Amino acid sequence: MTTTPTPFDAKQHWEGIYERKGPQEVSWYQAVPEVSLSLLEEYQVPKQARIIDVGGGDSLLVDHLLDRGYTDLTVLDISGAALRKAQERLGGRAESVQWIEGDATSFVVDAPVDVWHDRAVFHFLTTDTAVERYLLRVAEYLRPGGLLILGTFSENGPEKCSGISVKRYSEPEMVARLQRICSRIKCFTVDHVTPYNTVQNFLFCAFRKNP
Repeated sequence: MTTTPTPFDAKQHWEGIYERKGPQEVSWYQAVPEVSLSLLEEYQVPKQARIIDVGGGDSLLVDHLLDRGYTDLTVLDISGAALRKAQERLGGRAESVQWIEGDATSFVVDAPVDVWHDRAVFHFLTTDTAVERYLLRVAEYLRPGGLLILGTFSENGPEKCSGISVKRYSEPEMVARLQRICSRIKCFTVDHVTPYNTVQNFLFCAFRKNP
């Protein structure tokens, strides 16, 4: 007798991670998200730009953006627990941010964004269907000329994260995935040292949305 495997429930998985673990107990923790902040500075993103952090969870990026004077911020995450942690950490400043509990492949926003930032969501999309649904959101919600910052595990990155498989990317693969929507500005790799002192190699790419 064979049994049917239980379908993977992404929301349940990530709710469990954030409910069980503190901010410094997850591999993606960064006290200062230096790469993301430097790219925003390099491309002179205005303080009033509409920025969405896709999969932002309880990342500290939103804290640093508020500290730097950015005024139109949205954080999207599939985990309500992650968003609540971020809101509790920010206290009254959380009222200055729009929070969306939703899946990166199916969420809705009410207006286009100027900057789409994603560090470590895209590589969890391991099927063509999921990738295409994500890219449809980029095509619909990132304004023409807008900036896309995408950070994923590189070819030399881990094959799994948080107990589930990931899709690792080379620069040519990443550019090929995005080319019908965005034009490459630059790509580079960087090592991320986790709270457990392991090293994860990331590929970061910056793109401009096509007209």
